[in-house]
Amino acid sequence: MKKLFPDAAAALDGLLKDDMLIAAGGFGLCGIPERLIDAIVASGVKGLTVASNNAGIDGEGLGKLLRTRQIKKMISSYVGENKEFERQYLAGELEVEFCPQGTLAERMRAGGAGIPGFYTRTGVGTLVADGKEVKRFDGQDYILERGIFADLAIVKAWRADETGNLQFRKTARNFNLPAATCGKVCIVEVEEIVPVGSLDPDAIHLPGVYVQRMIVGAPYDKKIEFRTTREKVPA
Repeated sequence: MKKLFPDAAAALDGLLKDDMLIAAGGFGLCGIPERLIDAIVASGVKGLTVASNNAGIDGEGLGKLLRTRQIKKMISSYVGENKEFERQYLAGELEVEFCPQGTLAERMRAGGAGIPGFYTRTGVGTLVADGKEVKRFDGQDYILERGIFADLAIVKAWRADETGNLQFRKTARNFNLPAATCGKVCIVEVEEIVPVGSLDPDAIHLPGVYVQRMIVGAPYDKKIEFRTTREKVPA
């Protein structure tokens, strides 16, 4: 099975449709599938529900899809860096399902493992629990959370071999691994493709069985959300 495609548009061909659910890897601007996001923007697909830790920042990452109004719902944990996200939410233009960070990661992992739901104490007694089934175990209340089964997963990896075995680099692993497993189809953009057999089997973070399509997206700018410096003082 040929997995390597020439560019993001080619890799997404035939997969995009209105009102689909996309699981996206990344944390802030770290490890985001930016080439795939740009291609989704260019496609014009709309009514998207996106499960991601956050929605990037204004004009970067998933923030580009917010700016073009292609996202109708976000399933997210942290949204504080995106003013357009805030504006659309407060104006009633964007539906938001807030989900604790660990719960979101587990919902993606559960979907990838074929688990439709699980119980957790996280969120009990808060707005997170509204409308969810509550069950008591050993004297403690737990709420039922549903696994995420996405139509498409878009993720960013550091290296891949030609069969799709992936390595993530340091903190860029973040949500990429659970997001990759919960999509019916997973597309990965990588910085480098290496020959089969050149990756140490013990150092593979995600087996190629989860990956259907790949592109090489390098070079990347390695954007930083906020740059904080201090003034130089005389020695």
